[in-house]
Amino acid sequence: MKALRRLLPYFRPYRTQVVIGLTLVVAAAAFGAAVPWLLRSAIDGLQAGVPVRRIQLLGLAMVGVAVLSGAMRYGMRELLNGLSRRIEYDLRNDLFRHLETLDASYFARTRTGDVMARLTNDLNAVRMTAGPAIMYLMNTIAGGLFALVFMLGIDVRLTGAALLPMVALPVLMARLGKAIHVRFEAVQEHFGTITTHVQENLSGVRIVRAYRQEDAELSRFETLNAEYLARNMFLVRLYGAMNPAFGLLAGLGAVVVLGFGGLLVVRGTISVGSFVAFGFYLGMLTWPLIALGWVINLFQRGSASMARLNQVLDARPLVASPDAPRALPPSAGGRALEFRGVGFHYPQQGDDRVRWVLRDISLHVPAGTTLGIVGATGSGKSALLELIPRLFDPQEGEILLDGVPIQRLALDELRSQIGVVPQESLLFSDTIRTNLGYGTDDPAAVAEAARVAQLDETIAGFPGGYDTMLGERGINLSGGQKQRAALARALARRPPIVLLDDALSAVDTHTEAEILHHLREALQGRTAVIASHRISAIRDADWIVVLSEGRIVEQGRHPELLALGGRYWALLRRQQLVEQIEETDVEGEAPGAADAALATLDRGATLDS
Repeated sequence: MKALRRLLPYFRPYRTQVVIGLTLVVAAAAFGAAVPWLLRSAIDGLQAGVPVRRIQLLGLAMVGVAVLSGAMRYGMRELLNGLSRRIEYDLRNDLFRHLETLDASYFARTRTGDVMARLTNDLNAVRMTAGPAIMYLMNTIAGGLFALVFMLGIDVRLTGAALLPMVALPVLMARLGKAIHVRFEAVQEHFGTITTHVQENLSGVRIVRAYRQEDAELSRFETLNAEYLARNMFLVRLYGAMNPAFGLLAGLGAVVVLGFGGLLVVRGTISVGSFVAFGFYLGMLTWPLIALGWVINLFQRGSASMARLNQVLDARPLVASPDAPRALPPSAGGRALEFRGVGFHYPQQGDDRVRWVLRDISLHVPAGTTLGIVGATGSGKSALLELIPRLFDPQEGEILLDGVPIQRLALDELRSQIGVVPQESLLFSDTIRTNLGYGTDDPAAVAEAARVAQLDETIAGFPGGYDTMLGERGINLSGGQKQRAALARALARRPPIVLLDDALSAVDTHTEAEILHHLREALQGRTAVIASHRISAIRDADWIVVLSEGRIVEQGRHPELLALGGRYWALLRRQQLVEQIEETDVEGEAPGAADAALATLDRGATLDS
């Protein structure tokens, strides 16, 4: 139950609503408890031969009290259930706000489906605790106390005898409550696994269909679903035993009242009216005890779910703004970038051996110039670009922006200076205009960026133009169109620094040449870092570095690197030979000679490295 303490601050803005709601709960229980007492007076009055007028007044009083009690019960539900919805709203906002602050390492080790399960299923369980559970707990306590007071007023001995079977109730509650908590936590954890499986299948539906794995994925889902059903049934069996157990204890109390209470009536110790009223009060006490099982279930479920939400709220980003950030000096154009002895590896999990992705990277990129980064797959190109906007922080060395270490800058200020085109072009389920203008409200800048990215004619061909709706992750665009859209989105902000991570890998060579031609104009005066496996994308850069296994093995300008005849020259020759092989295949000629030359080139490049 300690996990639920985190909810207390969410009640503070609604203190008045809480007080009024709980007051109505107590008042409704008090008015409800008065009805059997009035009934007792009416029955005893009939036996005593009181005037009919008085009996009628007692009947009207019972109706009036019942109506008032019903109105108060409506009010308490309206206030407290509505309060739970407001707390759910506030908590959901805080969760999403906090998730937005977490860095890439958190999402790398946390499944998306698990996060979604916590924001839906777990949050709903917490809402039920914040409203209905508290309301029914208060109703149980108040109703039980009022019933107990009136029962004691009728006969103390009869009350003690009726409550004797309920001595075992606290032990039963403690045992069942703990078991419910453990089992419900297991259910919620497995629900996250199912959600992850569904999310991955829906986002990767093209791959599933392309490999004809629909039956295999369905089988996996059925297995997961069967396990989810088994865990739920394990919980349901426990919950199913709770109400009968509570009902049995209450039923034993009723048997005692029927036997012992009937004897007292016969002896004349209590009146018939008191016996009838006592039976009603025992029912008023019994029902809350039975409902207490449901309330305990709600609290245990809410506690288990709140513990899972607390794990999200307690997560702290490895990358954060400094407490006393420095400001960047004014700049009219690009900004200078500098890497000093940078070494980086991705955050480790457990006792995994450290695998360095980058080592001993030292570079200086003057403001307004273009740096080209080239290397084979896995050489560290993407990692180098990810360090600049601080998606990750290096473990060695530092990176400076206009002479200021980027770790001394506020994240908002740093990232406002940068436009990023990642390898995987993610677009949102919105209009093309909204996607391209993400982070800017300037329509002229959006149109110019679309022209530079060679996307303007494509957009003009869509029925809705810029107002065309894109599917999830831009599914109704080709790979090349998505990359061009991501490029236009980065350029539309007109940032001082532009990072392109293999941003043109999905476009054909002709389109790439056109984009690069316009891109050189758009990048005038800005600092650009272009990582690519294609030499053609970076050959015109002011400075080029060649990465191999996370280290700089060559650097210089295009002609200088070619003259070295090393790794850069080998990469260029390889790409040229690949193009020749493709052309040979298209013409229908035997490609054996080209393949042999390619193998020879690979052996030579290995020796050079």
